[in-house]
Amino acid sequence: MHTIDRLSADAFSDSVDDLADLLAHTVEGGASLGFLSPFDQASAVVWWHAQAPAVAGGDLAVWACRGTARIDATISLALVRKPNGRHRAEIVKLMVRRDARGQGLARALLATAEQAALDAGVTLLLLDTEAGSPAEHLYLADGWTRYGIVPGYAADPGGVLQDCSFFYKRLGA
Repeated sequence: MHTIDRLSADAFSDSVDDLADLLAHTVEGGASLGFLSPFDQASAVVWWHAQAPAVAGGDLAVWACRGTARIDATISLALVRKPNGRHRAEIVKLMVRRDARGQGLARALLATAEQAALDAGVTLLLLDTEAGSPAEHLYLADGWTRYGIVPGYAADPGGVLQDCSFFYKRLGA
């Protein structure tokens, strides 16, 4: 059984080590999340700590999906504060532990973030992911629209440039 909770600033701070473990595990598994190997727990802790001001300020919402002993998955929603962009937000850092996949956690987290975005007045969500990845298939199946593929957009953890698919989803329509 898993529970999904939006992390307050205090809960986020208390969860950094668990989030870092998940991030390091996911990068080690080859996921293209913006980091290159080697990427260890200490580096992941530093990265998550750097997100604390955005979480505290409300610009970044982070959800943790907990199993019995750890965080098995997470998703974040980055809000746009520009006056002409307050209607949009970006889904970032959707991660599921390899041994927790196939249980619907990614779909549940996506639905949670989409509802929170809608509740915040967001009507357009954006995201990007490695082309051909399992995540891309998830987004296509979940009603997201791919609006382009950029060749060699980002390096995977091994440093090899990969194509990236860009998606959007209109909310409340």
